[in-house]
Amino acid sequence: QVQLVESGGGLVQPGGSLRLSCATSGFTLDDATIGWFRTQPPGREREGIAVSGSSGATFTRDSVKGRFTITRDNARNTVYLQMDNLKPEDTAVYYCAMSRIPAAVVAPGSYRYWGQGTPVTVSS
Repeated sequence: QVQLVESGGGLVQPGGSLRLSCATSGFTLDDATIGWFRTQPPGREREGIAVSGSSGATFTRDSVKGRFTITRDNARNTVYLQMDNLKPEDTAVYYCAMSRIPAAVVAPGSYRYWGQGTPVTVSS
């Protein structure tokens, strides 16, 4: 069955870097759109951060442009989110999700399968 497993979260100081990984299985990554989302406390809506569409299109939210980069390694069935120059406002639980829509869709409702999330805390 379809599975997505995030890893790489943790505690980092402001200005630091983390690389999140989304290990996928149960489907062909080449044919899938993968998005990274985050949920920030308290109880805010899940927002799309970066998307790698199966069409080749990508999306990066303005608030993280120039700091976050999404890449995919189809051979390893893994999608990465490189996060540099992290800020306290980046503190959140980060999720990866899979959609069959080829475009770089951002709406969470466009994604059927989700990982369990990995927490990121940016604090000194």
